[in-house]
Amino acid sequence: MADKDKGPRKVTSFDVARVAGVSRAAVSRAFTPDASVSPKTREKVYQAAKELGYRVNYLARSLTNKRSDLVGLVAAGLDNPFRTLQIDNLARVLLARNFRPILLPTSPEADTSTVIGQLLHYAVSGVIVTSDAPPTEICEQCAAEGVPIVLINKGNDIPFVDRIISDDRMAGHLAATHLIDSGVRKPAVMAAPAISYTARRRSEAFIARCKQLGVEAQFLQVRINDYRSGYDAAAELAASGIDGLFCANDYMACGVIDRVMQGRGRDDAPPLSIIGHDDIPQASWTAYDLTTIRQPCDVQAEKTVDLLMSRIVEPDLTARVEFTPVTLIRRRTA
Repeated sequence: MADKDKGPRKVTSFDVARVAGVSRAAVSRAFTPDASVSPKTREKVYQAAKELGYRVNYLARSLTNKRSDLVGLVAAGLDNPFRTLQIDNLARVLLARNFRPILLPTSPEADTSTVIGQLLHYAVSGVIVTSDAPPTEICEQCAAEGVPIVLINKGNDIPFVDRIISDDRMAGHLAATHLIDSGVRKPAVMAAPAISYTARRRSEAFIARCKQLGVEAQFLQVRINDYRSGYDAAAELAASGIDGLFCANDYMACGVIDRVMQGRGRDDAPPLSIIGHDDIPQASWTAYDLTTIRQPCDVQAEKTVDLLMSRIVEPDLTARVEFTPVTLIRRRTA
């Protein structure tokens, strides 16, 4: 009766070893990525585990190893389709490399160091930050505890912290050249540079390239690089005489298009040339058909995890920066 009251006994690795006819160490190796174990033994262990309903307790294993296979993903702006695409690619690459992503949403106003501090309680193997760059102090604390950090599209140069950066200067160059070559004579760039390193770099490069081509570009500053900011700011475009616009991201460009197209047929071309950035899935929708600058999330994800894994092995490497290429995608809006 006592056993019934306690419920079914939990299956352990000892049970799997007994049924598979192998040692408990062999069971451990069979469930450890890249461990030395023969295919025949691994198959026997997997079959026994399936029959018994056994699952590896990775959290318990992390207590023994002092490090889990968890990698923290810190991200803000998850309403932006690009951020969702970025997180999806990072998560898939981490899973393929035998890590387990744990997502911690934050916001531009939040203290990133608090979020990263929470991750350290879970003995994470690393942290990837796609939101605002964390303060130097928390990065130094992570380095001291052997937890590498990789920043994506962030400008801060921090010791022992690696960065992956999209080629924003080329993006601004491509957008300006395409608009001017297509006949635009009063171009502008729309961005919120105060809170975004990438928006600032893209804007500066766009304005500089326009100047090289003999055209003065206007700067239209918004509070946030989001749909609503683009939609609201577009109300002033008709009276400005601007005939070509580069938006810091596609999300904002979609807001601009929806505002300027109000009362017009969806088959009409926008009354001004518009270029976005990121190539989110919505950019190719018929409603937008947006010319944009593609930022390759898949390449970024691979490079990010490469840097993370190499720093796990060699934590004292000097800080590294790698750039990912951009490509102009031509559609109806420009």
